[in-house]
Amino acid sequence: QVQLVESGGGSVQPGGSLRLSCTASGSIGDIRNMAWYRRAPGKQRELVATITNTGLPNYAQSVTGRFTISRDNAKRTVDLEMNKMDLADTAVYYCYALILRTGTTTPIPSWGQGTQVIVSS
Repeated sequence: QVQLVESGGGSVQPGGSLRLSCTASGSIGDIRNMAWYRRAPGKQRELVATITNTGLPNYAQSVTGRFTISRDNAKRTVDLEMNKMDLADTAVYYCYALILRTGTTTPIPSWGQGTQVIVSS
């Protein structure tokens, strides 16, 4: 059993900052890519940022220069620092990780339950 738990969501004014965190736990042999996705009201889920197991990040164009993804392999965490937030960042944010469970050879996509982020004046 593998579990991803997010924290850090909430409300913020335009121009403000929030930091999301996600911790993986369970029978984990290795964690490959990790990422943050989001689903805004009435829209499809979209990729926000990814990070490889060696720490190489990649960002959606809409968040480049404002958001920073990072991970701590020892702690099995991935964070998303969000700055200069605007109304369009309002969404439910989901943590994602490609996890190789202990004793297996095929990595499996795993998702967190989501955390709400609201940007409002």
